[in-house]
Amino acid sequence: MTRARRALGSAGEDLAAAEYERRGYQVLARNWRCREGELDLVLRSGSTVVFCEVKARSTLAFGSPLEAVTAAKRRRIRLLATRWLQQSGVRAGELRFDVVGVLDGAVEVVEGAF
Repeated sequence: MTRARRALGSAGEDLAAAEYERRGYQVLARNWRCREGELDLVLRSGSTVVFCEVKARSTLAFGSPLEAVTAAKRRRIRLLATRWLQQSGVRAGELRFDVVGVLDGAVEVVEGAF
């Protein structure tokens, strides 16, 4: 991955985290990793734990950022969420999987995307 792509992804995650914090969410983890992959953001609002995949794009040349979350990616995020819950010991009343698309600095949050 190029340095520019890494910077774009990091900036997108920063914007997404700031948007959730503005909405009153607590960030529990950023870029959490295990051998199966990485979770971009893990957040909490009340008893709900949210696992958020962030996709940032600079143009629509390769489609919308939200379209980049494939069925395989959704399966992996569910597996990673299970691993995170096992390792963190955090109890959740409800789980939710969100996707955030960032395009040219504009943030679009899709709650309960899958």
